[in-house]
Amino acid sequence: MREIVRDRDYEAIVVGGGHNGLIAGAYLAKAGLRTVVLEARDDLGGASRTEQPWGPDFKVTALSYVMSLMPPTIIADLALDRHGYEVIPMGPSFTAFPDGRFLLLEESPERDRRELAKFSRHDAEHIDDYWAWLAGVAAVLAPLLLSAPPKLGSRRPKDLVEQLRLAWGLRGLDVRSAAEATRLFTMSITDVLDRWFESPEVKGVMAINGIIGTWAGPDEPGTAYVMMHHTIGDVGDGQMGSWGYPIGGMGAVADACARAARSFGCEVRTGAPVERITIRDGRVTGVVLAGGEELAATTVLAATHPQLTFLRQLDRRDLPDDFVRDLEHWRSRSGVVKVNVALSELPDFVADPGTARHARHTGAIELCHSIEYLEQAFQDARGGVAARRPYADCVIPSTMDPSIAPAGAHVMSMFCQWVPHTWADRPDAAALAAFADRVVDGMTELAPNFKSSILHRQVIGPHEMATEYGLVGGNIFHGELSTDQLFHLRPAPGYADFTTPIAGLYQCSSATHGGGGVTGIPALLATRRVLRDRRRSALRRTRSVPR
Repeated sequence: MREIVRDRDYEAIVVGGGHNGLIAGAYLAKAGLRTVVLEARDDLGGASRTEQPWGPDFKVTALSYVMSLMPPTIIADLALDRHGYEVIPMGPSFTAFPDGRFLLLEESPERDRRELAKFSRHDAEHIDDYWAWLAGVAAVLAPLLLSAPPKLGSRRPKDLVEQLRLAWGLRGLDVRSAAEATRLFTMSITDVLDRWFESPEVKGVMAINGIIGTWAGPDEPGTAYVMMHHTIGDVGDGQMGSWGYPIGGMGAVADACARAARSFGCEVRTGAPVERITIRDGRVTGVVLAGGEELAATTVLAATHPQLTFLRQLDRRDLPDDFVRDLEHWRSRSGVVKVNVALSELPDFVADPGTARHARHTGAIELCHSIEYLEQAFQDARGGVAARRPYADCVIPSTMDPSIAPAGAHVMSMFCQWVPHTWADRPDAAALAAFADRVVDGMTELAPNFKSSILHRQVIGPHEMATEYGLVGGNIFHGELSTDQLFHLRPAPGYADFTTPIAGLYQCSSATHGGGGVTGIPALLATRRVLRDRRRSALRRTRSVPR
């Protein structure tokens, strides 16, 4: 057997320079490990990156576009605020309707009740109960996001202990709350909302968090959990469901994570695509880069999509057959299109006129006429055609962060759904452009100045997301947030604890527990597992040394 000559040795290698990879590199280096983060692209951040497609005057958050769910623990541990991490809470949610009405939700109980009463007195009377119900379920389920899932079904003593720990953590559930949690994981967001509201417009706005980035319409079972996943948010101020704009765009988050990693001594390399993860006798030994450079390490942590990690960078013959089958059937579909535009002025909505900066411009702006509108858009795509009347979740971060656009101009991010998920493999440039045109037309119906105010436009479809950003299938979560792909099943039974079938190889992509959004939770939990395993291994070696 040929002796492998390594170009350089490390204690830990992290594959992927997105936010999870950078956070993992920072934690490992902080713990004293000689660590390198390898990113295939020439810049960092993955889907969390700021681009300048129209020149230096405009900074565009290409894909991910708002912050939530990153625990204050990570921000404090890595001193991200000292490295440029700054998030401003978003403004209220604004939805205009073709009949001239609008809904402006400010998370102020009294004002929100008045807004909802414009559509339904019944809904206004029930909104407080709805939020209380969500908060109650979230109080029990949110801590699970910061706990590694146990190996359910395993009879090994240490796994049984972890299962008991999970049961203890759920002791706050009584018969009623256990039923509510079960409903949350199994029901559609439509069925949940039907229990509380009657207005189609109100239900449409409330359903948005259940379908965002998901290959599922609001009538699909499991979308209730997707809603909860996006509702349990915290930008550091302790408010459930709060979202914020990073100053400088989402790329500033990746930059802060990279600076933090380097401050602890982590090496961060761009333009370093990993061709192969090397193993010997069932244990990881390092990686080989595309140019042939070989790096050695006893620990490798993959922050890339699991189908890239296990089905392309490893030999399938080195993995258990059932694990390979699980990853082959991992669903990573998407019908998302990102449309970014530069505007000469803010939208002038018929329902609430004016181009001067107003609260309605500072938060989420929804192109969503009703819950039926959402379902029809999905059914169009499921039937093989792009939505005839697309849905879009829009933000104008330049209203809160003037550093990303010239004076008087603005940048608008439009996260649009749905197109056929097959477009990830078989792109249709003309149909993609036509879909983007329909998004613009839909917004122009509500704000007549919108189309004429567009200075520049960038359209990123599922194929571009897959080929240029490493998002297999174009899925922003590295895998659908469906009931059978959550918790102890994410991304495969027996390996939701961030380990893999290969000793020393770990995973921390968004396809692992806690992923889905810019959270950093997979990196936090995976590095805890890595460091715990290394301590145990060192202790075993110490005990085995004869005295």
